[in-house]
Amino acid sequence: MPVTVDYYMTLNSPWTYLGSALLAEIARRNDATVNIKPSRFGPIFEQTGGLPLPKRSPQRRAYRMMDLKRWREVRGIPLTLEPKYFPCDDLAATRLIIAAKLQGKDAHRLSIELGRALWEREETLADPAAVARAAQRAGLDAAALRASGPSDAELDALHEQFTSEALATGVFGAPSFVLPSGEIFWGQDRLELLERALKNG
Repeated sequence: MPVTVDYYMTLNSPWTYLGSALLAEIARRNDATVNIKPSRFGPIFEQTGGLPLPKRSPQRRAYRMMDLKRWREVRGIPLTLEPKYFPCDDLAATRLIIAAKLQGKDAHRLSIELGRALWEREETLADPAAVARAAQRAGLDAAALRASGPSDAELDALHEQFTSEALATGVFGAPSFVLPSGEIFWGQDRLELLERALKNG
């Protein structure tokens, strides 16, 4: 029986993007299902002791940049370290991911392409055209998804629900992957450990 991995993420995280494609590969290799749950990490940080990037010490910000360079090479992803539109208004893009999820579409693949728009192509997710192009690369029609999906208010309520679930589960950072047992793997650098757990059952 396929295992479901709850995937708590945000498009504004470079770490989420660095691991997103590998997560899809791991899920395929191990007959696992990815249950994507876009969440608001501002409130999560506030309640779990995390700090938004501008409030971190210079030492931590410098180390983050160095580590992003290393993992960019390891993952073979041409991630832009300081994209033009970061942090980005990702509300419309997040709504689209949730709408795709509700309609049984490949919301994870959509999230990868939306991440590519921000972290590789240096596009703003506040631009409907950029979001539409990302959806097209994922084989989806953004306008059709929204036309046949729930209202903004309903999508935003689910966004809040996923955030509450993340906190209740013990999630404190993005990306986080949670197994049905409750075991949490935080960070794209824990994906190999996630796969090990999936293989071991």
